[in-house]
Amino acid sequence: MKTSDFDYDLPPELIAQHPLQERSQARMMIVDRATGVWRHGRVADLSEVLRAPDLLVVNDTRVIPARLEGRKEATGGRVELLMLEERRPGLWEAMYGGARRPKPGSVLILAEGRLRVRVAEWVSGGRLLLEWPLNQSVLDFLEARGSTPLPPYIRRGKGKQARVEAEDRARYQTVYAREPGAVAAPTAGLHFTRELLSSLEGRGIGCVAITLHVGPGTFKPVKADDIEQHIMESERYVVPEATARAIRETRAAGGRIVAVGSTVVRALETAVDENGMVRAETGRSALFIRPPFRFRAVDAMLTNFHLPRSTLLMMISAMAGHELVRRCYAEAIRERYRFYSFGDCMLIL
Repeated sequence: MKTSDFDYDLPPELIAQHPLQERSQARMMIVDRATGVWRHGRVADLSEVLRAPDLLVVNDTRVIPARLEGRKEATGGRVELLMLEERRPGLWEAMYGGARRPKPGSVLILAEGRLRVRVAEWVSGGRLLLEWPLNQSVLDFLEARGSTPLPPYIRRGKGKQARVEAEDRARYQTVYAREPGAVAAPTAGLHFTRELLSSLEGRGIGCVAITLHVGPGTFKPVKADDIEQHIMESERYVVPEATARAIRETRAAGGRIVAVGSTVVRALETAVDENGMVRAETGRSALFIRPPFRFRAVDAMLTNFHLPRSTLLMMISAMAGHELVRRCYAEAIRERYRFYSFGDCMLIL
């Protein structure tokens, strides 16, 4: 298929710039793949739509305040870093923003002079490796001095960003976030409250977690004309034994595996064998799910509305069918759904 097959026109005012006050009041389009019929509801309706012994699988990654501002020691030129992941103790990979790449060995001064780091080397994709002082925890420093790495389509002015940073740290994070390491939120999970999870549990609908640390590749555009030529960036994931066991038990009891978001789908479909058995494992996934794809681990999916020409839109088209997804998106635009990270969602059954 062509990348252009996944294009659509979205009125800019439908791009949600802020979350709803009540997470579970987001609108939810409920899509039946078998009949091609959809209806409109709210995320709060999930306890009525799902049934025991269905099992929700969520991603418990925690977004780190990974964005840092600083300057070059040599010239004073401003730089911006997006801290991605630790390669080894004292060596971190980061995305670089700024004029002229600093040479290996040069020093960057971060957070208004509070820390000096050295450029070790450049790697592909405008990224560099930074030597970080071993006596300074990167995660602790980011918590104290970093800012939330919101997606590029959420636009905050410089002054406004400072005022809403506390709100973004709380709301661009799931209520069950636990394992720090993501630079983007698993956005389908942003709709859940502890009260909704408790209500689902009371109806016999379980909830277990995987961890997949969402990287910047989630926003990487597909530049190839033919989607087969696109290469996914790998992301770190963990499927715990307790989660794999719960999935097996749910399947044996006749329940559905309901993935909360594309990251859960990617992790489970990476960890599944030919017989549909999900394994407990740790690794990196570069799985690119696009039509046609045989889903072995996941039966249903809760997902937000995604960017045109994106790998996320290709994934849900693989699950629900390209034509049905095209019609659902047209309906969502007509009905003025809110799109992208802070927007509404669809439940594909």
